[in-house]
Amino acid sequence: MYRIMLVEDDEKLAALVSDYLAGYEFAVDVVNRGDTALARFHQTRPDVVVLDLMLPGLDGMVVCRQIREASRVPILILTAREDVFDEVSGLEQGADDYINKPVQPRVLLARLRALLRRGLEASAAPAGELVFGAFRLSKADRAVHWRNQPVALNSVEFKLLLILAESAGQVMSRNDILIKMRGIEFDGQDRSIDNCVSRLRRKFDDAAAERIKTVWGEGYLFSPSAWD
Repeated sequence: MYRIMLVEDDEKLAALVSDYLAGYEFAVDVVNRGDTALARFHQTRPDVVVLDLMLPGLDGMVVCRQIREASRVPILILTAREDVFDEVSGLEQGADDYINKPVQPRVLLARLRALLRRGLEASAAPAGELVFGAFRLSKADRAVHWRNQPVALNSVEFKLLLILAESAGQVMSRNDILIKMRGIEFDGQDRSIDNCVSRLRRKFDDAAAERIKTVWGEGYLFSPSAWD
């Protein structure tokens, strides 16, 4: 049985989620305030955290950051906020997935199972490998596999993908990427990074830019939750 800490101040929603997940062998511990979430987390040591953002006492973004600083436990943000910048901010604070309310219970269940599965895969991955769902990158032999199939990448594509994957959940500016790749700063006109990202998206069936997100005016973000 997996243990879930549900941080949600809507008591009716919390009860519905708890009852539903209990039918699938999840034990749910409900926390109604943001300012008590971290202490409860340390007490119960859940396998996964489901976190609302609009909480009394302490904002959910702060709670997310506090938990991530203390643990690598999977965190799923479940919120009524629909601003894409909130999603990006949540991922940057350390969340592994982000779902807007209202959500179908079976969708929430599937996302939770995927997070737990990725956690098991990551813990079993050899040193020098990055694993996100069906994505696997090996630094040693510079090999990339996607859905159990090898992906042919040139040296530039591999290096860019490695830079993004090593900073999964964080926005990487074009300037930061160029410095890491070629030791030069972004001059405002160089489109090589954008062109390379476009090629990577084609190779990973990412026409909707969900796996490698564009954060307008800032750069690119490798989304750790989008690689199933």
